[in-house]
Amino acid sequence: MPRLTFFIGKGGVGKTTVSSAYAANLAVSSRQPVLLMSTDPAHSLADVLETKLGDVAKPLPLSRGKLTAWQVPAEKEFQRFLGKYREAILKLVEQNTIFTRDEISPLLETAAPGMAEVAGLLAMSKALSNGDYQHIVVDTAPLGHTLRLFQMPAGFARFLTFLEIAASHDEVLAESFGGYIAPAGNRLLRDWTRLVKELDQTLRGRQTEIVLVTTAEKFALNESLRARSELKAGDAPLAISRIVLNRVVEQAGSCGACKRRASQGKKAWTLLQREFPGLPIHHGDDPGGPILGVKALADFGRHVFAGAELKLSPRATEFPEMAREKVAWPLLDTHLTFTTGKGGVGKTTISAGLAYNTRRRRRSRAVWICSTDPAPSLDDIFLEPVGDEPQPVLGDRRLVALEIDAIRGFQVWAEAIKTRIDGALSAEVRGVHVELSFEGRLIKALLDIVPPGIDELMATFRLLQLAGKEDRHLLVDMAPTGHALELLKTPARVQQWSRLLLKSLAPHRKLALAQEAAVQIASVGQQARELGELMRDGGRSRLFPVMLAEPLPDRETERLLAELDSLGLAVAPLFVNRLVPKARASRCRRCASLRHWQHLTLAQLRRRYPERDILAVEDLAEEVSGRKGLQALTRQLWRLK
Repeated sequence: MPRLTFFIGKGGVGKTTVSSAYAANLAVSSRQPVLLMSTDPAHSLADVLETKLGDVAKPLPLSRGKLTAWQVPAEKEFQRFLGKYREAILKLVEQNTIFTRDEISPLLETAAPGMAEVAGLLAMSKALSNGDYQHIVVDTAPLGHTLRLFQMPAGFARFLTFLEIAASHDEVLAESFGGYIAPAGNRLLRDWTRLVKELDQTLRGRQTEIVLVTTAEKFALNESLRARSELKAGDAPLAISRIVLNRVVEQAGSCGACKRRASQGKKAWTLLQREFPGLPIHHGDDPGGPILGVKALADFGRHVFAGAELKLSPRATEFPEMAREKVAWPLLDTHLTFTTGKGGVGKTTISAGLAYNTRRRRRSRAVWICSTDPAPSLDDIFLEPVGDEPQPVLGDRRLVALEIDAIRGFQVWAEAIKTRIDGALSAEVRGVHVELSFEGRLIKALLDIVPPGIDELMATFRLLQLAGKEDRHLLVDMAPTGHALELLKTPARVQQWSRLLLKSLAPHRKLALAQEAAVQIASVGQQARELGELMRDGGRSRLFPVMLAEPLPDRETERLLAELDSLGLAVAPLFVNRLVPKARASRCRRCASLRHWQHLTLAQLRRRYPERDILAVEDLAEEVSGRKGLQALTRQLWRLK
């Protein structure tokens, strides 16, 4: 059985770099075939490897050993899997429910949020079964969505319950009228039962390990502790095997900022030893620049996992300075505002800065800041508890924060629907009651499933409620790029879903269950249409992209902006976060190297987008949190000329 290693962690801590470095070093040192695969819908694997990757696994050049890379094409993998069982699903549902083949078939074609996690598991299953690799290394999505991936075997099991109820229709009828029918040996159920069992055994087997990647930053450490708790919770707990503390500053020199980072790294090391006793902890130095290409990654892997010395990036002798002018922070001037970007670029920080600055300069209007990230950090930045219910922060009753609990929202919604179903069934006569009670069991089984993508779907439903209030600015701090795009596409998907379901229910409109469902679906479809119109209206909605001036965030931002344009969304100025100040770079080799890379990226950015408004935020010596941190953040902003 191949060994399976997952790399998990908060967005921006360097999972792609560390997982790629581990895989490259492993391939070189062991001389065994290694597969490096990415399950993140916003892939950065090709960027860090500096090679083009298509829909199939690609061998990479190494001096020795065999390394293959694969960015899992979520939609294609999901549709390939579904295609294998499409006919069986249609036949089972058509024979045993109120729906016909023609009514159900379009629903299977509808793109569903969350398919990236399903496709990731299916891809792993395929890679494990083909026997070509001794070791499979998985670069995962940011933490919230990776936790969802680990829960997918249980989700499959719940879906199997739904299919088993559908397949038992004839048995229910026979038992109700005193007969008996032997259960059908359905191939679909057998195959999926076996798949669930195999995936569950793989995730929890001795050949699987979970490597947590973090940095010494407070936000990353706090999320690491939450990750441990989330992995332990639930029906099938998982455990972290080892930890990588990344971007550590060992040789601080005379630079005050690097000295603070070195001290921060030591404190983080002590905290990790205390919180994760007995686990191996590796550290990766910050070289002062990006680590790109297979050779550089293999060297970094040897440094992190074998203790080899890491050389700093060459000191830059010249800076391609960019002309800039100091400007005031923008005010929230639309009803709905989004911030989005690659994990770890500071979306939450910029979001909090926009919200705080608007409340400070415009006291007449309330600002609500809402996180749709399944691993949110609003409580970290405001230094006070933030949960699923609106909560004033920083002592300002009109600055309100909340972090949407998508799973809880779905469960509340599902329980309400179940209550309506029970009410509809109680009024039926005995002969019809058997048919409808079966349909009720079927729908309730489906509602027991916490489906993949529920965070995007339930976040959309919650936004529908919040966006309807015209007395406030609503600012949405989104999940990292890949899953943020899922949310932005959800209104259109919900409209399509509602139209298809309403069409499916039309022939059965005399049934109480169908009437009840139609009312709910029509309402959701109408709200989704209104939200979609609001998001495309530049006078009422804007989206601020956020990035770092580094190669990986730059390439992901280029793809993000193209997607936003294709969706017809109004894009606000682009924030470039954490630029190294000139004074700091003049006396520190590491900071000088990083500033050099940043300004090269800024020059390319200005050439690529000559007409776009680009705002630059300098890196502060301390992490931004609380009123004091937000005051410091919003005192400085520059526009690139």
